[in-house]
Amino acid sequence: MESIDLSKMDNAEHSNIPYLVVLYKYLQQWQSSHNEMMPQNYHEKNALRECIRSGMCCNEAGVPLDEENFEEAIQNVNRVVLKYRIPSFVQDILENSCCFSASTESSKFWLLVRALKEFVANEGQGRLPLRGSIPDMTSNSKMYVDLCRVYQSKAEEDMEAVRSHLSQILVGEGRPLNYISEDDIRLFCRNCEFLRDIKYRSIAEELEMPDNITLISHLENSESDLVYYVLLRAAEKFFEMYHFYPGDSTDGIEADVIKLRSISATLLQKWQMPTCQINDDYITEFCRYGASEVHSVAAFVAGVAAQEVIKIITQQFVPLNNTWIYNATSQTTLTVTL
Repeated sequence: MESIDLSKMDNAEHSNIPYLVVLYKYLQQWQSSHNEMMPQNYHEKNALRECIRSGMCCNEAGVPLDEENFEEAIQNVNRVVLKYRIPSFVQDILENSCCFSASTESSKFWLLVRALKEFVANEGQGRLPLRGSIPDMTSNSKMYVDLCRVYQSKAEEDMEAVRSHLSQILVGEGRPLNYISEDDIRLFCRNCEFLRDIKYRSIAEELEMPDNITLISHLENSESDLVYYVLLRAAEKFFEMYHFYPGDSTDGIEADVIKLRSISATLLQKWQMPTCQINDDYITEFCRYGASEVHSVAAFVAGVAAQEVIKIITQQFVPLNNTWIYNATSQTTLTVTL
């Protein structure tokens, strides 16, 4: 990238430079005249955009040509030109006590996190390892491949540094150097900016006392889907008491509405939410539903459940935490920690 001189290129070459290179070059020019500072506000970022726009090739009449790569650079100023910060959820993991205490019971995950923490404090200079991939962009094949190699080379260098720190940690704990495979290290480094440390409450804890602060905040909104959580819990209690679900009796819906309303109020009282109420329209509709199982809804929910099981087994991607509600009527979902 250092050797590219935009002013000496013909129009065809100029229009094929990846926008990341264009943005990097003009950002360098900006910093050289602004004490090596990055653009800090809207006015300065706009000035950088105008600087990039002024570099577009013009025809014989002096009209700027339509160069998609320069337009991409202008459009991505806000996304690319910003102060680097480690995501807060990753920073929380790096500051976890498991990173400071050596233990023969440390899982592979926490050993890798400890190595990552060492990298950030040393070679990374406050940054996470480079992921090594770049988005698609306007460019010819050669320039795009060359740019990919630059990113991949830096990502490989970062991964090697993490592996070096990990080796020292493994030796210190008396574990073999192949305790964690290279594939696992590479996968960890590629995805370290998406790390999550999720603390779950047990189902028993939720059944005994869900998080009433979360419930109250949602139930204050009359359109929140969390009302269905209360009704589902009330319907289960209804079944325990009467051995059928509300709306499934031969006595009619009206009687079940009264029973379900009473049970819902009792649950809210038990959860220390005496001021909350469930709208009768929801209760009536729930009873009219009569514990029916719509096959398309059941298939969708089962698919989500299967997906979450795969996440947990493979320990990849972020699983839902911890209560998930699907409203098939409005095609909306809600995830809350209860």
